[in-house]
Amino acid sequence: MRVFVDSSAFYAILDANDENHIRAKELWTDLVAGKASLFTSSYVLVETMALVQHRLGIAAVRTLQEDILPVVQVQWIGEGFHQAGSIAALAAGRQQLSLVDCVSFEVMRALGIRAAFAFDRHFDEQGVSRIPR
Repeated sequence: MRVFVDSSAFYAILDANDENHIRAKELWTDLVAGKASLFTSSYVLVETMALVQHRLGIAAVRTLQEDILPVVQVQWIGEGFHQAGSIAALAAGRQQLSLVDCVSFEVMRALGIRAAFAFDRHFDEQGVSRIPR
């Protein structure tokens, strides 16, 4: 199974005080043990690292970098994905739908990924099978 990993999942794995932490750790363990092919984008990484560093500190960023990311394939975002995501975000005209979200949807479509490990309900709106349901 191919699964896109969102910032909301990375953060929940790392923050023991997050309401989704226990479930996120269980799901992460299941995905890795089940040999799922895990993907994310460089935009998700920037968003996640900034959030984690600000809220949890540099030690949590190190855990992300050294313990979590080695099993994730990163799609580096170039001009094409950026432009497509920008157009989608502006067309949606919604304050809560970010450029990172829209780029994530573009990456998933391009790579044929139909499942996302995410606690962000915007993935549901895109017809993505969200883990957890």
